[in-house]
Amino acid sequence: MDLIKIDHISKAYSGHQALSDISLTIPDKSIFGLLGPNGAGKTTLIRIITKIIQQDQGKVFLNKEEITYDLVRKIGYLPEERGLYKKMKVGEQLIYLSQLKGLSRTEAVKRIKIWLEKLDLKSWWNKNVEDLSKGMAQKVQFIATVVHEPKLLILDEPFSGFDPVNADLIKNEILELRDKGATIIFSTHRMESVEELCDNIALINQSKKILDGSVKQIKEEHKQGQYIIDYTGTLPTKESFDVLNQTDLEGDLKRAHIKFHEASKPNDLIAQLIGSVQLFAFSEKIPTINEIFISKVSPSHE
Repeated sequence: MDLIKIDHISKAYSGHQALSDISLTIPDKSIFGLLGPNGAGKTTLIRIITKIIQQDQGKVFLNKEEITYDLVRKIGYLPEERGLYKKMKVGEQLIYLSQLKGLSRTEAVKRIKIWLEKLDLKSWWNKNVEDLSKGMAQKVQFIATVVHEPKLLILDEPFSGFDPVNADLIKNEILELRDKGATIIFSTHRMESVEELCDNIALINQSKKILDGSVKQIKEEHKQGQYIIDYTGTLPTKESFDVLNQTDLEGDLKRAHIKFHEASKPNDLIAQLIGSVQLFAFSEKIPTINEIFISKVSPSHE
């Protein structure tokens, strides 16, 4: 079932087309990667979903209901540009933000204390936000985003400012939120995080959607018949494949990166090799999301 439906959304600013006829569906209880280079239109789309700005055309549906300001209150939104009141104490700030999302003070305090414990911020309840490091302030804002247990979370560059240990901590919390039933729209430039977290992705470039689907499906569709082999002997010269690069391993063992031109099964390539070489390892090279991203948005592709 789809939680979000984005139906033919367009938006222009003073003659600049920020979004052009974008349609997407986001499955319930999944992590959806919203990807694109700087200026592609990702933040504009997020601001339309959260009704910060109004689209020129199209509609956004949440649970088959056209999204309203009342529904937006139930969303958890972590913007790329963070905003906390620096002079407020951490505890009081989180209580205030939780109450804006409809929690009672009693329930807010209970939930906030659990989250502060989980994210190793327990001792900071009575300290000012301005005394926090950037990473600690990020944790506080993350708590403010998730404390009311929204069914839809929108996280824009959630790992910005985190060291690897805390980035891993937040990553695990995101996965746990998904497993507990949340749907997460996740916008980032960190493609390794997309590989680790996302079930589905869409890629926007120059205001248009150019890619959409499950991570597994998209990687399968962008395979290019490339293989990595470890072998001894001498590779045959064949018109059916090219050796893209080759390195020496231990002893007589070598590794080659091969592009097979024939639209055939891997066994057909193996059959062309085994008369000349002894194979010790053979694997298909599956493109990474980062490689697909670069190939789709690079000037040469355009």
